Amino acid sequence: MRFKLRLLIPLILSFIKGFTQNLETRKATTNLSETSFLERTEFSAGYFGNIFWNNGINLGTEYLWKERTKTKTKRGKERTTTHQFLLNGNLGFTTNFSTKTDTGLFTNYGLTWRRTNKKGKQFSISLNPIGYYRSFLPETYEVKGDNVDKVFLPGRGYYAPSISFGIGKQRKGKKLTGRYFNVNLMLRTPFNAGTLPTLNFQYGYRFNFKKKKNAKNHK
Repeated sequence: MRFKLRLLIPLILSFIKGFTQNLETRKATTNLSETSFLERTEFSAGYFGNIFWNNGINLGTEYLWKERTKTKTKRGKERTTTHQFLLNGNLGFTTNFSTKTDTGLFTNYGLTWRRTNKKGKQFSISLNPIGYYRSFLPETYEVKGDNVDKVFLPGRGYYAPSISFGIGKQRKGKKLTGRYFNVNLMLRTPFNAGTLPTLNFQYGYRFNFKKKKNAKNHK
């Protein structure tokens, strides 16, 4: 697993670097310097888990870093595609509500590439090399000499990078700016003598706090 991870991460970074260089050659550019921090920031909230035994929530934020728009004419109709790079951060919690096991709190940070077509349909890839997962165990005791003491917040922490692939739909001029469905692969390491991969689903909505008139004018 570690060998595969060492191969996967450089390939993903190479893809992002190549795509960024490709975007730089496009003529259509959005002038983001004229937009405020709040106008370039969106938030998200939704479900995170694998449905069967692990369920929870995920809160996130995205900051628009770069944006390029390409317009081409096909069969007499203009087709506009927008490519974005966004800096993202997430905070989530999952647990097995029946057994109270596999409970964890996680956070991760990274880069998202998103493609949006003329109809608002979206495809995205998120790479989060900075991640931390803290597990929480049920009531646990430890023996110290002749005493048996209850452990405060039993569990442990893991380095937890992740990658997500997803689809979504943009809603222009709305406070709820879009919905998304992602498949997320998270790696917890070191887990015993190796790495523990976990596959989860994410479904939710993105929103912002921009004024309505600004949301209409912002592209």
